[in-house]
Amino acid sequence: MASEQIFNVDSQSFEDQVLGADSPVLVDFWATWCGPCRMVAPVLDELADEYDGRLRIAKLDVDHAQDVAVRYGVQGIPHFILFKDGEIAGRMTGAAPKMQFQAFLDDHV
Repeated sequence: MASEQIFNVDSQSFEDQVLGADSPVLVDFWATWCGPCRMVAPVLDELADEYDGRLRIAKLDVDHAQDVAVRYGVQGIPHFILFKDGEIAGRMTGAAPKMQFQAFLDDHV
């Protein structure tokens, strides 16, 4: 089951919902055809619930928001960028186990 804490962004809503957010936002750059993207989705659901109140998770479909992916240098997916106060605080590429995401997030949140 998908977490209610995860929200979708696109080219039009990215600036307001990610760069203008009051809390850190982890953006999942993904695509529907990407197997590793689908594999990591349950981990993101768990993290969204565990970090609720400290972090938000957004999904951005690179096929529908190529301009945003290009702007942030996303060349492979899944790719994760953590934004804090409108700036990049960190990035990860590739599907990873939950513990690796937790270590990454705990370093920045």
